[in-house]
Amino acid sequence: MQFIDLATQQKRIRPLIEAGFKKILDHGQYILGPEIKEIEERLAAFTNRPHAISVASGTDALLMPLLAEKIGRGDAVFAPTFTFIATAGAIALTGATPVFVDIDPETFNIDPVKLEAAIQKTVREKKLIAKAIIPVDLFGQPADYKAIQTIADRYKLLVLEDAAQSFGAVQNGAKAGALARVAGTSFFPAKPLGCYGDGGMIFTDDKSLHEQLLSIRVHGQGLDKYTNVRIGINGRMDSLQAAVLLAKMTVFPEEIERRQEVAARYDKLLAGAVKTPLVRAGNTSAWAQYSVLHPRRDEVIKKLRDNNIPTAVYYPIPLHLQEAFANLGYRQGDFPVAEKIAGEIFSLPMHPYLEHQDQDKICAAIRSMAAEKN
Repeated sequence: MQFIDLATQQKRIRPLIEAGFKKILDHGQYILGPEIKEIEERLAAFTNRPHAISVASGTDALLMPLLAEKIGRGDAVFAPTFTFIATAGAIALTGATPVFVDIDPETFNIDPVKLEAAIQKTVREKKLIAKAIIPVDLFGQPADYKAIQTIADRYKLLVLEDAAQSFGAVQNGAKAGALARVAGTSFFPAKPLGCYGDGGMIFTDDKSLHEQLLSIRVHGQGLDKYTNVRIGINGRMDSLQAAVLLAKMTVFPEEIERRQEVAARYDKLLAGAVKTPLVRAGNTSAWAQYSVLHPRRDEVIKKLRDNNIPTAVYYPIPLHLQEAFANLGYRQGDFPVAEKIAGEIFSLPMHPYLEHQDQDKICAAIRSMAAEKN
């Protein structure tokens, strides 16, 4: 049993991948080849965004918009404490300060009420200038962008959607990647839409921002590669990764539908045994992970592993307690919801090719452990 099954997917699309690779080998444009423009146009159309900029990683997809907005030392950028470190790492790389916020106990996304409280505290203290918010669409479900944008407008803050886990999700008819002025996603292989290495994409409806991002992507390039008008990075996606994504897009909509079926079946089979995920009205999750809660998590995980069932914990240590951010002065107890969730959460195998018999085995093992304790 696989936690994420990329091999079965590859069997479906391998001829397309090989044909794409052969085309690149023939034309020899390994960096920013024609496949790059093609995948950018394809995903811009998919998200209904006028501009898509391919980049080297999901981290670059968050870092580059912050650089374009000239966010840096002395600035505060608000982000949930319960997420992967890349979100806050991108903030820190600009010189800005991550200001962490606790999460909604049901969706695990940033809590809008606590977000506004954190903004007000920052404004009141006057040590940092509030500049931006990076909500994270954790495990595939979009954050509450209506509430977040209302807050952002009140304090004149940029909203940068971290859609690294939610590409393919929908909120009130709008696709993830189109829920804020600018969004970044990741194509790490394990994502709902992943390549065979690192890659990412930035989406925006702002033409001026688009032009700045194209420059930042190539070392701050101006009219040509040896004219530099700003400080940038080497943030280009290679043509081979674009070819993989183009092949995967032929099955991606079907895979998203299949993820809904797998999640719905988990919900039914696990009801009452663990706390299953809540998807808010108006949201469709991309189900990057199917994460559940149990107060005796470690016992459940041991039972699963004894039955050769893979699991993972996303995330055992909230960001405010990570050594990398020790200089910010946060302490245990500062964000009680995130800390409680971190002690109870674990993820089950989730992918479009998960067989019913494997789901049955997973859920039976969890239920049997619960029965043994009763």
